[in-house]
Amino acid sequence: QVDVVESGGGSVQAGGSLRLSCAASTLRFAGFAMGWFRQAPGQDREGVICISRNGMIAYYQDSVKGRFTISRDDAKNTLYLQMDSLKPEDTAMYYCAANRYSWCSESWSSWGQGTQVSVSS
Repeated sequence: QVDVVESGGGSVQAGGSLRLSCAASTLRFAGFAMGWFRQAPGQDREGVICISRNGMIAYYQDSVKGRFTISRDDAKNTLYLQMDSLKPEDTAMYYCAANRYSWCSESWSSWGQGTQVSVSS
């Protein structure tokens, strides 16, 4: 199991940028696919984007294509989400999660506490 802690959230105006980080506590980080999810108030949690062990990327939301970039630094056990051209509809609590496998499967094993992203118009 991988324990993860998110950071980097904040409040920005529309069109701004934020970079989220997710620090993992295990040296096995490199063996797992990692993903970002988000949950807006009153809505269900939804997948945003995933990166496999070997760097293949899966988008779960078409609305973030061209604006959000996921990356991982296995040497630092850290996952990143660069968010550009932010929109008010991106406002949500963002969660990092570790997949049970090395690819972006539907099975997620570890979740962080989340970091809040708020985008004003």
